[in-house]
Amino acid sequence: MKTTKGVQNLLGDPKKAIVKISLPMVIAMSFQSLYNVIDAIWVAGLGSDALAAIGLFFPFMFAIMAISNGVGIGGSSAISRRIGQNNKDAADNIAVHSIVLGVIIGILLTGVIPFLGTIFSLIGASGNTVTMAVEYSTILFGGAVAMLFTNIANAILRGEGDTKRAMYAIILGSVLNIVLDPIFIYVLNMGVAGAAWATLLSMTITGILFVYWLFIKKDTFLKISFEKFKLDFNIVKEIFSIGLPASISHLTMAFSMFLLTAIVAKAGGNDGIAVFSTGWRIVSMGTIPLVGLATGVTVVTGAAYGSANPEKLEISYKYALKMGILVETIIAALILVFENQITYLFTYSENSVHILEGLLVFLKYMFLFYPTLPLGMLTAAMFQGVSKGNNSLFISLLRTIILQIPMAYTFGIIFNQGLTGVWFGMILGHVIAVSIAYLLGIYTIRQFKTTLTPETVKFK
Repeated sequence: MKTTKGVQNLLGDPKKAIVKISLPMVIAMSFQSLYNVIDAIWVAGLGSDALAAIGLFFPFMFAIMAISNGVGIGGSSAISRRIGQNNKDAADNIAVHSIVLGVIIGILLTGVIPFLGTIFSLIGASGNTVTMAVEYSTILFGGAVAMLFTNIANAILRGEGDTKRAMYAIILGSVLNIVLDPIFIYVLNMGVAGAAWATLLSMTITGILFVYWLFIKKDTFLKISFEKFKLDFNIVKEIFSIGLPASISHLTMAFSMFLLTAIVAKAGGNDGIAVFSTGWRIVSMGTIPLVGLATGVTVVTGAAYGSANPEKLEISYKYALKMGILVETIIAALILVFENQITYLFTYSENSVHILEGLLVFLKYMFLFYPTLPLGMLTAAMFQGVSKGNNSLFISLLRTIILQIPMAYTFGIIFNQGLTGVWFGMILGHVIAVSIAYLLGIYTIRQFKTTLTPETVKFK
């Protein structure tokens, strides 16, 4: 099997593999998160209603990304296992199926557009906020096919260990978005809709780059061709065996964001929504290194599982956990030190300065979130790599729907503690859930030491 540097990294020393595969994705995700923050900064100039409008779309954006990431994770996980098994033809076929599934799902997602206004009103938003939210959301749902293709193509490259090119593509899209945002929002006077068009155009251009690499230049490890494509339901089943739990896992996060937004609206109105959506952007940026590490964990543990190597699997998982906890602890400390400077970026406008104090309180409550998140996120990534998607889903359900939402509602609404009660409940539910996830991960690793053999790795 002719290999590339990415495949060599994937099959090499597990600690080096985690670093070499994860680092480019950490850099890429940092740029992407930087765009998300800058996007909010530009929109903040339009006032708190505009911030609330894009905040209302956040759960839906999360849902779109959840679906595309689910198919992408299912595909990249299966690809890395086939590479570990030395079965390139099967890996090629999985990549083709992943793209086809993404395009079909993207077309189906556009059917949500007619119902957006009703949904936003049901959440509790009102007036101009709903109008802007519908305008912003319609544009991005309309571009769902481009968004899904781009994310799945990126996942295919990650599956073969080629995270450098995946990084280049994400950076390109993020930089384009940063440049286009002020042009579309202010120069062209398109307001909130301009932010949406900037996002869609940037992602479309990134998608064209993937088309060039995969279908024109053809210098990737995987060879993708639709000439002899025939839908294989066994492959679809395998992709969805990981991808569906991963999508549902991300969708539960999106649904939890939807419910949390509703709880926040009940506790603090439109200003509460603005605080939560803006603060969560900051939190998301702080957890970006974990997204990159999770990418490395999934494909490296997937390759180790495919080659029936439990020792390599354990080393990569535990090494990533140590790195994640250390990095997130540093990030948590830095955010607290520079919280005034960070919050100013989102409250410089006269129309948004009144949410300053609320945003500062939110950031303080989130301090415990960062260093504990690796226990949940990286354990879930390991389960995705070793074809235990249901375990990964359980972790997400436990952290969000089962614990986080009830506790946020209990402390915020039932105990009448307002927004601070919501933040406290979120953190308490999260910490309990990730602790349970870690114990489940350690138990699974120990089981693999006696059960993982070439005979027990069952896939064609």
